[in-house]
Amino acid sequence: MSDEFADAVNMTAAELERWLTTDESKSVGQSDGGESVGHESGRRIVTLLRKKKGELTEDDHAHMRKVVGYVHRHLAQRPDGDVEHTRWRYSLMNWGHDPLKD
Repeated sequence: MSDEFADAVNMTAAELERWLTTDESKSVGQSDGGESVGHESGRRIVTLLRKKKGELTEDDHAHMRKVVGYVHRHLAQRPDGDVEHTRWRYSLMNWGHDPLKD
């Protein structure tokens, strides 16, 4: 698992899995009527976190790079004030990063 991915994803597999079952998690992100991109990514991240390093495929590594890029871009757009109950935070959490854990 890359160091960048480990830094970007600060939620455990169990934390992320629990989060993805919430209404807040399902309420954010871009979607064409089905599951949002971030929510789908979150489910994939749970799988990645549970894999051993030697089991990771090139496709897994590509998704890990996508996650790192998303988290870095989204963190740069942090809104002012308390972010605890914001769509910004919920979206990041779908990608495995809780900004309140920093």
